[in-house]
Amino acid sequence: MQWQIELDHQRPLVEQLVEQLESGIRQPSAPGSRLPSIRRLSAELGVSRNVVIEAYERLVATGRVRSRQGAGFFVAARDVDRHEQGARDGMADVSSAMWDLFQDPGDGLRLGCGWLPIEWRDDAVLAHAVRQVTRHSASGLFDYSTPLGAPELRAVLQERLRGLAIDVEANQLLMTGGATQALDIIVRCLFRPGDTVLVETPGYYNLFGLLHLNRIRVVGVRRNADGPDTQHLEAMIEEHSPRAFYCNSVFHNPTGSTLSPAVAHRVLQLAERHDMQIIEDDIYADFQHHPTPRLASLDGIDRVLYVGSFSKSLSCSLRVGYIAAAPGLIGSLVDVKMLSHIATSPFAEQLVTTLLRNGGYRKMMERLRMRLGEQSARALRWLEQGGWEVYTVPEGGMFLWIRHPRVHSSRLLVEAAGQLGIRLSAGDVFLAAEGDTPWLRLNVAYTEDARARQFLTALR
Repeated sequence: MQWQIELDHQRPLVEQLVEQLESGIRQPSAPGSRLPSIRRLSAELGVSRNVVIEAYERLVATGRVRSRQGAGFFVAARDVDRHEQGARDGMADVSSAMWDLFQDPGDGLRLGCGWLPIEWRDDAVLAHAVRQVTRHSASGLFDYSTPLGAPELRAVLQERLRGLAIDVEANQLLMTGGATQALDIIVRCLFRPGDTVLVETPGYYNLFGLLHLNRIRVVGVRRNADGPDTQHLEAMIEEHSPRAFYCNSVFHNPTGSTLSPAVAHRVLQLAERHDMQIIEDDIYADFQHHPTPRLASLDGIDRVLYVGSFSKSLSCSLRVGYIAAAPGLIGSLVDVKMLSHIATSPFAEQLVTTLLRNGGYRKMMERLRMRLGEQSARALRWLEQGGWEVYTVPEGGMFLWIRHPRVHSSRLLVEAAGQLGIRLSAGDVFLAAEGDTPWLRLNVAYTEDARARQFLTALR
């Protein structure tokens, strides 16, 4: 078949080529056939070999193409069952959305992203801690960390968690490269292909992709303003017999909602009755002014695995997170960590330890919480002026989950925002199942920009 792409088109060359290849792969005669070599296809299309390589790799990742060392690339010969194909499609959708989100926006405004602006970071406090670490310890620059992670940091975390009424020993804490690596370790350790995991919907799209990547069946549970819908949760448990339930307890991504004590107790009752584990994601804990009950504090780290992180609050690039787990499980988690990631960064762990001990981190969080609260109040006023509906008004954090009564699809809002130089993520990427939604995630930290106010107030 003839492959054609438009070199002067606005769409990336890789996306055009993937679309062309997928069209050919769907032909009845395609399964098992060999695709053109990288050199041949790049010459025919007049594009670099890297474009062809990336297109082929994307198709390999979704299972549509097989790579045979020394022989080339072939259309997948076997049919995949509907569930597995759905998992692959979901994984591709998530990775594509993440690819767009992490591209350099140039002069664009990342109004829908999941992290704080660089100008909000206190680089002076961070730089001072970096100098302290490099001056007093060369091991952090060159050595591996211990399997569990830096003992000094785990001891500090043990005391911090007691402030949340989570009582764990230091050897029940496993340091990870951020919460994403923590979730990856948990998924690899606890689940096998074909298992079912319940997730909140809307919820964390990267978790959905991670579960799909590991061939785990993903079933959504509605998220309300006070936490997961417990009636829906009970129904999904009885229907699907899941291995675990994932819950983002405080300042939920993307709705900004926080788990209420009544809902937390009910979730734990259901987990106990049905012998189900719970993965509690609490990466926004330090954005909260006054701690509320956590599942881990009520459960005592029995069937709850608690995930925390400093990547959102301190720095995305430091990648310091952790898992708190029952003594009988922590050894298996360490094994998976060592086999899949070897070790975490001792330099990053020493840096976080220094900031926690010298008070720098506490002062940074106080300023961040105050600034987020002020900016959230302004954003809510502008949303009211623009006629928007807010899912719930959070008591802190970064996110608002919003929709406009005049717009039935968030993708139309993404398109309209793009014309103003604003980047948003369509709300459907936060859904556990396919479908459109009018809801959209807003990061209040970026609403200081005049373009944000223009966009939010214009639709009335």
